[in-house]
Amino acid sequence: MGIELAKAFQTEIISADSRQFFREMSIGTAVPSEDELNAATHHFIHHKSVMDAYSVGDFEKDALDQLETIFEMNDVAIMVGGSGLYVDAVVKGLDDFPKVAPEIRQELNSDLEKNGLQSLQNRLKISDPVAYQNIEIENPHRVIRALEISIGTGKPYSSFLRATSKKRPFKTIYIGLSASRETIYTRINQRVDKMMEEGLLDEAKSLYDQRHLNALNTVGYKELFNYMDGEWTLDFAISEIKKNTRRFAKRQLTWYRNNEAIHWFDHDTPAIQIVNFLKLKLHKEL
Repeated sequence: MGIELAKAFQTEIISADSRQFFREMSIGTAVPSEDELNAATHHFIHHKSVMDAYSVGDFEKDALDQLETIFEMNDVAIMVGGSGLYVDAVVKGLDDFPKVAPEIRQELNSDLEKNGLQSLQNRLKISDPVAYQNIEIENPHRVIRALEISIGTGKPYSSFLRATSKKRPFKTIYIGLSASRETIYTRINQRVDKMMEEGLLDEAKSLYDQRHLNALNTVGYKELFNYMDGEWTLDFAISEIKKNTRRFAKRQLTWYRNNEAIHWFDHDTPAIQIVNFLKLKLHKEL
């Protein structure tokens, strides 16, 4: 749909999928195919290595710079992707958090090492259920960040999330594609099977030595690392990829359903219908 919209408005695409940034991760992140990349100009696909430190703040700056370039030639740009935090960083700006004592993060890292991620997840679920429902709960860095803010300030991490957006020199129209849960889960299972057929295991093997990097704490890779470590069978690892992807999709939907500005369309809606909707909206905006 993003490609169809980019073609209709003769513009370019900003990818806000935080795992498609990394050039070593192709199969497991389902990057656009060569044909798709050639159909419309894409930015922020495979522009970094897993060895590079690249934060959401870095992406915010780079994406805003790229948008400024696009807007020199076109009144419209398309942003696509599933990383809600990265979308919000561009559209609304990042939240400002108070500084907290570094000892808190050290204690949380120690807890993670001794007791595992679930121990931290349970702590967050009790101290800040709103954050628990909305952050990337399988990412230990995000869980630790939420906990250290809560512990260090005595206030829930979610209470610091931006209530008002930073001013941007553009307006945003959100389009969401909806499908039944059964359809989403079926497609997830099929997608994982296809990834395995295309060589996800070999891709994960090539990244095994870098498995400690944050970029590789990603569904599809971490489960296969457990298989390589001899902790799981391959069949069980594949079933865990499917289960964890379904969980991720559920949290993703929760994040976006909290955004009342999204205009929802069924996933089978013809692109021309959404193009016409956007043209009408843009006409009203102008």
